Parts: sequence; C-alpha cells; structure tokens
Amino acid sequence: MVSNPGLAKKSETNIKLPLSFILFGLGAFVLSQLILFLNSDALSNGIFRLPELLMGAHFLLLGWVVMVIMGAMYQLVPVAFLTPIWSEKLGFIQLFITGIGIVMFSLLLGFNLSHAVYGGIVVICGILLFLWQMVMTLISQEQKSIMTLFVTTALFCFLITIIAGLILAWTISFGLSLNYTAILHSHILLGVAGWFTLLIIGFSYKMVPMFSLSHGFSMKWSKLAFFSYTIGLLSLIVSFWLETSVLQTIGWLFSWIGFTLFALDMIEIIKKRLKRKLDRPFTFSLIAIGYGWLVHSTTVFLSIFSIDHQNLWSWLTFIYIISWVMFSILGYLYKIVPFLWWTYKYSGQVGKTKVPMLKDMINEKAGTLLFVLFTAGVFGLTIAGLLQNKVAVQLFQGTMLVTSILYALSILSVLRK
Repeated sequence: MVSNPGLAKKSETNIKLPLSFILFGLGAFVLSQLILFLNSDALSNGIFRLPELLMGAHFLLLGWVVMVIMGAMYQLVPVAFLTPIWSEKLGFIQLFITGIGIVMFSLLLGFNLSHAVYGGIVVICGILLFLWQMVMTLISQEQKSIMTLFVTTALFCFLITIIAGLILAWTISFGLSLNYTAILHSHILLGVAGWFTLLIIGFSYKMVPMFSLSHGFSMKWSKLAFFSYTIGLLSLIVSFWLETSVLQTIGWLFSWIGFTLFALDMIEIIKKRLKRKLDRPFTFSLIAIGYGWLVHSTTVFLSIFSIDHQNLWSWLTFIYIISWVMFSILGYLYKIVPFLWWTYKYSGQVGKTKVPMLKDMINEKAGTLLFVLFTAGVFGLTIAGLLQNKVAVQLFQGTMLVTSILYALSILSVLRK
C-alpha cells in the first residue's frame, strides 16, 4: 500500500523520456550494423582501428548500448531504488545534447578523425549531465542496497571511461605525451567490463527476481561478487600501465571469480522462481549470462598460457560486447518496452473496459526467431573473422544487419498497439 499517492505519482517517469532514448538507440543499432556490413573486408582482416569501424563501433556502443541503458535507467531507477528522477526536464536536455554529440563524434571518427575530439566534448557534456542526474537521484535514496553499490561504481567507471576517451581523441588531434596504449586498454576495459557489466549485474539482481517471480533467495554471493570483480578491474588497469603479465592474469582471475559468483546467485534466484515457464526474451538474457561466463573463462585461460594473439583478443572483446552486453539488453528490452507502453496506455483502464494482456503486446515467437538469428550471426561472424573468410564474414554480418532491422520493427510495433 502506498501511504503517499502524491509521492507514488511523482516517482513515475514520463514515458516519453525513456522511450526517446530507446528509439534513438534502435536507430543507432541498425546504422551500426549497416556500417559494419559495408566494411566487411576490414572485419575479415581483423583490422578494428580503421576510421570506418571506429564509427560503426561507437554508433553501436554509444548510440545503441549507452543510450538504451540511459533510457532504461530513467525508468528503472525510480522502481528499483524507490526514488523519483531528480529532474525530468534535465533528462530531455541531456537526451538532446548526448544524441547530437554521439552523431557528431561517430561521424567524425569515420570521416575526419583529427576533429573527432570536438564531437567527443559534446558527448561528454551530455554524459556529465546524465551522471549528475543519477547522482542527485541516488543521493535521495533512503535505503542503500547492493544494487546501489553496483550502480554507483558503474557510473564512476563510466566517468573514467569518457575521460579516457576524450584523452584518446585529444591525442589523435593535438598529440599528448601519455601512454596511449594503456589509456586505450583502460578505456575499453572500464567501458565494457566496468560500466556495462557492473550495471547489468546490478540491475539483474532486481529484474531477474521480478521477471521470474522468485522469492526466498539469499543473494549470498552478491557482495563478494562485487568486490572480486572490482579488484579484478583495478588489477587489470594497473597491469596495463606497468605492463605486468602476472598482475594481468590475477586481474582476469578475480574478474572471473566475481562473474561466477554473480552467475551462482542468478542460478539460485531462478531455482526459487514461482513462474515455471519463463518468457522467451527473458530466457535470452539469462543465456547471455552463460556467454559472459564463457568469455571470462576464456580470458583466464589465454592469460595463464600467455596467448597474446591480437586478432584473437580483438574478436574476444567483440563477442563479449555482443553476446553478453548486447544480448542482455536485447532480451530485457523485449520485456521493458511492452511493459512501459501497456502501463502508459492501458493501466488506467483496467476494470473499466477490455484491455489487451501484457503478453499480447509483442510476438514472443518472432522474438525467439530473432534471438536465434542474432546468436547465429554473432558466433558465425566471430568464427569467420578468425578464419579471415571474407565471404562468410559478409554473410553473417548481413544476417546481423537484417536481424537488427527486424528487431527494431518488432519493438516499434508495440507502440502501435
């Protein structure tokens, strides 16, 4: 029971804010796959630092993943932390600035690399507004939890990631006497494993029980998972700067331990579920945890046996981003958008008139086919890339492009119901 209806109303985010971020992200997702498809030859050669591929990668990571995460956080933070968004008006301002900055930055990476720093500055301004928004929102949270720890640490990693990204862009444009390789590796690690992974893990502790209707679970490994994973990240950062292989192996090992403990908690939560048959898109997000664990295990193996093949590590990073980070988002988004739209359009009409059921808002069978195609595309593309088979790379990247378009259309179809 809500003791203060006014507060409950205030805690509900204007649906236009998260949806605007998500729609921008869907467009960037399709565009990134098109860019990668048009540059399949470079993918097949394992040359990931070409301007065109940097453009596609940043439309994917900033335009798709970051923007969708931001939109989801505007909706999930009030629900998960029981506190309203600090300023919705600031959210719309931040959306505009960040969106413009991402388009500028990504295009400049592809067509005028030496001027990319100017687009990067605009992106950072937008992201700083988002970080300020989240900090002010989380400060007002009355009861802190393990989720608070994961999310605030992820936000800090995000801040360091964008600072490192700006330094990289500045170095390309104007030169800077710093360890470029260490900064680049730190930028990638903190962006992918720090910001994305810690955030997904944190919200998974809320969404997995919610979507599976689980009760009576302990989350006994959550704190140890957090500290193990962050120790791993810190060790890896130091190893990049000191160029110490032993410390790097320790870093990958602690990261693996942290992720494994998180996976064990998720297994326990699923075992304690009341909902016997899980929704297929949600199952896809759970499978993504398995993919993430396999990639973490592979990094430990490669590090222990000092396998330093650059092309292999590049494709491993790619498959981690897609199979763990992106697959998690694809699965959760297939649940979040229908829920958002149904709540906005029909929740007030329940009991007054006939309304569609939540499960009718999206075609789960079509979603299953899309997720199978994504899986085939990602793993086929990785194998083809490692074998440097140009025809196969083009085929599987084409599969990713077509599937991304169909996925975007399936999400947009919800808004017509």
